Amino acid sequence: MNAIRATQLALIIFVTAWISACSVQTLPPATTQPSLTTSTDNYNYLIGPGDNLEIFVWRNPEISGSFIVRPDGKITTSLVEDVEVSGKTPTALARDMEKVLSKYIRDPIVTVSVTGFSSPFSEQVRVIGEATNPQAISYKENMTLLDLMIAVGGLTEFAAGDSAKLIRVVDGKQMEYSVYLDSLVKSGDISENVDLLPGDILIIPEAWF
Repeated sequence: MNAIRATQLALIIFVTAWISACSVQTLPPATTQPSLTTSTDNYNYLIGPGDNLEIFVWRNPEISGSFIVRPDGKITTSLVEDVEVSGKTPTALARDMEKVLSKYIRDPIVTVSVTGFSSPFSEQVRVIGEATNPQAISYKENMTLLDLMIAVGGLTEFAAGDSAKLIRVVDGKQMEYSVYLDSLVKSGDISENVDLLPGDILIIPEAWF
């Protein structure tokens, strides 16, 4: 029995030493993909993976139809494979489709509507930390901080709401803003409500008791 224990101990020491000898590599930081929306006045919905598109080609029902955007941001139609659609507005995609289809049919007229919404990550608002239901939420026009807090179910009992931070990319740079969630959510101070933009990240820390 002692011999078995000694063998096991030696094996553990060997594995630990081998792991320690392995070089530790550092992963590069995530690539920032800023939203095209830079203010609440210029918001246009951008198509993203998982969206359901209804594409209508006038007088060509055989190539019209419903399409789900693949994880790589593309769709496949009956005439054209691998059409890049992610990150485009429905109107921009319709014009692009007209150019592509003009190789096959005369003077195509295309309309695109989004019937199921997922949106790309750059168009989502993320909540992490001490929210009741932290999650990523698709941005909606004129969304505010209060709307976001209602969507995630408010704060947990352990949240330090007035120490929360809002992270936003402005002109390619990551900026940090203080927001006061206790004042907004618990005290009802509407002056602490602010407009949100696609790509915002809300970080809610835990309180120190």
